[in-house]
Amino acid sequence: MIRVRDVVAAGLLGVAAMTLATSRPALAQQSDDSLNLPADVTILSKPDPSIRKATAIVNGSIITDTDIDQRLQLVVTANGGKVPEDERDRLRLQVLRNLIDETLEIQEAKVDDIKISQDDIDATYARVANQFKKTPQQFADYLHSQGSSASSMKRQIEGELAWQRVLNRKVQPFVNVGDDEVKAVINRLKASKGAKEYHVAEIFLSSTPATQAQVTTNLNQIVEQLRKGASFPAYARQYSEASTAAVGGDLGWVRAEQLPDALAQAVQQMQPGQLSTPIAVGGGYSLIALIDSRQVLMADPRDAVLSLKQISVAFPKGAGKEQMSARVQQLTEKAKTISGCGGVEKTAAEVGGESVANDSVRVRDLPPQLQDIMLKLSVGQATPVFGSAEDGVRVLVLCGRDDPEVAAAGPSFDQVYAQMQEERVNKRAQRYLRDLRRDAVVDYR
Repeated sequence: MIRVRDVVAAGLLGVAAMTLATSRPALAQQSDDSLNLPADVTILSKPDPSIRKATAIVNGSIITDTDIDQRLQLVVTANGGKVPEDERDRLRLQVLRNLIDETLEIQEAKVDDIKISQDDIDATYARVANQFKKTPQQFADYLHSQGSSASSMKRQIEGELAWQRVLNRKVQPFVNVGDDEVKAVINRLKASKGAKEYHVAEIFLSSTPATQAQVTTNLNQIVEQLRKGASFPAYARQYSEASTAAVGGDLGWVRAEQLPDALAQAVQQMQPGQLSTPIAVGGGYSLIALIDSRQVLMADPRDAVLSLKQISVAFPKGAGKEQMSARVQQLTEKAKTISGCGGVEKTAAEVGGESVANDSVRVRDLPPQLQDIMLKLSVGQATPVFGSAEDGVRVLVLCGRDDPEVAAAGPSFDQVYAQMQEERVNKRAQRYLRDLRRDAVVDYR
């Protein structure tokens, strides 16, 4: 998926265009007394929002308030629209920095005669729209309804494609990973059979001694928003400078020895679902979320595939507590008498509910509260009643279970090689972009 990639705001050199109300007093302080301006100025008209002036000019390319506003709305939409006002101001600065970087990446592609065709952009845009189960036109209408636009999304797509092709031409061919290095990693993994491996997601922000304080402040603010329920993948796409930003920060399943020492120590002390505090790593700071854990090259009971039937009972609108309690009690008593999946449909009819079946549910994909319960059930037994007043109540009946097989081998040579190569390309890409920033002429307005 194309990412909405915002880079850390530390060291931001400019600010958004100032309004007349804030800029005029500053000018008055610098003028002589010939203007004879009053000390207390009352602004009689507001700036016309239809007039969009340049917020930044990057090597001659203009970034306007409209560009920033529409990109900001993409970020807000990606977070479900739940962005506090104080966070919105910080996001706006992040978006400006992202647009500057994006402009530099597109310009670098043009310098190297790398062309991104409109067909390529439209094809990628169509794939993104399809992920939202919409046609390109429906997706454009949806973006417009959220205060953004299709052109803003397509600009992101152009930047992402341009930068990837620059890296493919100018960085990746010069990154070497030796066969001996790959074999050494594989040998260490085989030696660790039975040890834990972790499904980890990351947000990485680069820093220098001068920006360290600002970067840690930014990460702590991200932690605060994530703990309030913000989406980790969405924040990773907006903020992370690691290559994993494109997939919402997802590192996949990794062993502790595959991670930097500081991250390895942290992840081994975390429980699934936990979020770390900012961790100092080479070149910056990382924030990690532990999605899950399992044992290396060993079967995990949670990988079992279940055949389930579900009985669900919805509450009528306006139902009182007594009425809901009675329905819950009725379903609870009936669930105790279920002795196999053959009678599920009959039981559902008796309690005024519905039944559905699913023959391919992994234990790991169930809500955490249900996983241990399902692993302890025998075929034909039902779970306790669960649910809520809004969603109704339900029970699951176990009809069958296919236990997982023990993994015969670890990751392949090609998989380890690809991961090591990606890490090295990512480090060089960060240095490449820093060089472009350093040499750029950016005029803030």
